[in-house]
Amino acid sequence: MPKDRSFLFRVREALPNLHPAEKRLAEFVCDFPGELASYSAQELAALAHVSKATVTRFIQRLGYETYEEARRHAREEKQTGSRLFLASSANAASIQSVEAHIAQGIANLEATFISIPDSQIEAAAEAILHARKVWVVGFRSSHPFASYLQWQLIQVIENIVAIPGSGQTLGEHFVSLREKDVVVVFAMRRRIAQMDAILEQIRRSKANLLYVTDESAPFETAAGWHFQCQTLAPGPLFNHTSVMALCHLLITRCFEKAGVEGRKRLRDIEALNENLEEL
Repeated sequence: MPKDRSFLFRVREALPNLHPAEKRLAEFVCDFPGELASYSAQELAALAHVSKATVTRFIQRLGYETYEEARRHAREEKQTGSRLFLASSANAASIQSVEAHIAQGIANLEATFISIPDSQIEAAAEAILHARKVWVVGFRSSHPFASYLQWQLIQVIENIVAIPGSGQTLGEHFVSLREKDVVVVFAMRRRIAQMDAILEQIRRSKANLLYVTDESAPFETAAGWHFQCQTLAPGPLFNHTSVMALCHLLITRCFEKAGVEGRKRLRDIEALNENLEEL
């Protein structure tokens, strides 16, 4: 088994050729890989209803010399943010109450905004309003937040674009980055492999970076603003309530600061919508 492959890749590759007991263990690990990262070989055997000897054979088939080596690899993969590693077999059959989800959403909002002073929101909105051009970037789960921010802010900011568009590359846009631009990057788990290279290119351009991430991302010291949103959830998926709330706050603050010019642009948009009978 190639040494550079992820823990779960090794399990999936080995699965078709395993003996019945090992296959049962492999299927359990595929559903709850975090259990291996958290428990001893004896505990994992009990959870999967196999013998400890089966666990040992299974680990060796994956190319690991010891259970501890496999567990370290699983722990490293857990840090990527995959929700598979946060799922627990003990909670698999349970259904979280509506109250639990609401309570976690409120807790996420409080934890997020207690660390973001009003002065940072004010400064970020000011920079967005006075930028030569605003670029908004987001991939995977971050893509809808980037699209939403651009869709709302275009009502008050003329030169704003969400990139890359369909069939486009980032290079086709980043070649135009300038020092007086603002780049808003949404990078929620799981971040794409090229994120470090993207941030480095923004640094080289000297454009202002507004970096929006979840709580797991290392603090980006080169960013003008790094807003870390709490995304804990009682279920198997991340809770993005605080991300949407941050978007709404930034958009609202930009509208407030745009004043008369912003209201005029909004009036003109509404007039055109009526004339074109689009809505």
